Amino acid sequence: MSTVILQGVPKIESHLENQSSKGVKCVVWDLDHTLWDGVLSEGDNVALKPGMADLLQALDARGILLSIASKNEHVDALRKLEALGVAKYFLYPQISWSSKSAGIGKIATALNIGVDTLLFIDDQPFERDEVAAVHARIECLDAVSYASLLLHPRLKQGGVSFDGGQRRLMYLEDMARQREEVAYCGTPDEFLATLGMVLMIAPAKAQDLLRAEELTVRTNQLNSTGITYDMAELASYMDSDQHRLLVCELSDKYGSYGKIGLALVECTPEYDHIKLLLMSCRTASRGVGSVLLSYLMKQAAAAGKKLRADFRRTERNRQMLVTLQFGNFKEISRDGDGSILFENDLSVIQDYPSYFKLALD
Repeated sequence: MSTVILQGVPKIESHLENQSSKGVKCVVWDLDHTLWDGVLSEGDNVALKPGMADLLQALDARGILLSIASKNEHVDALRKLEALGVAKYFLYPQISWSSKSAGIGKIATALNIGVDTLLFIDDQPFERDEVAAVHARIECLDAVSYASLLLHPRLKQGGVSFDGGQRRLMYLEDMARQREEVAYCGTPDEFLATLGMVLMIAPAKAQDLLRAEELTVRTNQLNSTGITYDMAELASYMDSDQHRLLVCELSDKYGSYGKIGLALVECTPEYDHIKLLLMSCRTASRGVGSVLLSYLMKQAAAAGKKLRADFRRTERNRQMLVTLQFGNFKEISRDGDGSILFENDLSVIQDYPSYFKLALD
């Protein structure tokens, strides 16, 4: 693959002073004079900017999702993207004459990620300002610096797990699931039963640590503390006699969702203490978080212990708080920083849903 870092290209400069420090999950592109040279609607014979095809491939390989917010004729733009050989990279493209801020909101909703994890690239200051005015925490970049994008500090550099590199393909499988769910005539549980879901729960192995690190960094909604761990820290817990580090992989008739869950449990004679519990937002509607929690409850009960869990409030993890409360966890202490210690006496343990098959390693 040829280089995409071009000589003489301006360094990346964001117009946004108070930008999010979170890693970028999706880069949203304008089209005219941004992804390609020329204006499609004016009849220009547009062509991808130099190095653009390699840049898109490199971002995709890093597990960075890609989408489009462009003012153009939808059919014409998609036809041109197909002809240029890059249409496959873009999920939920928003191509219309509506505002780009509206399109970006739809992209974030469809991907189920925070707007503050999007990066918007456009050649027009007006369009960047319009998006920033509506989405205060989005980062907007001038297209002039596109070729240095791989050096952006919020775009993951270094190692990428297998699951990370397959992120776009996993979203495409999710889209197929969503289409079938919309067309299905029956209750939600009846639909889930048709998927043949299998949840594998297993002790983490060395080859899981890169993905486990990614999950702690990228998972925001179904995350009990928001605390991130690097590979070295996770390896120490994996090898500890006082801890269990568990990874979860979900699969169904469409394929594997990949490694989508992680639990770190501290083991004492009296308690199992959940220090971290998280599930990918892509599985939020499947109830996987509750299944993993029920598994941990059953394990503690079988050992004659009680179960404790740490929870630290973040901007986006209210869903995990509700999951703990519905699971009969009771608050026993909290501090002024939003950290709560929960305890469960295990008098009530929900059974696994009938549409799940649990596989243990």
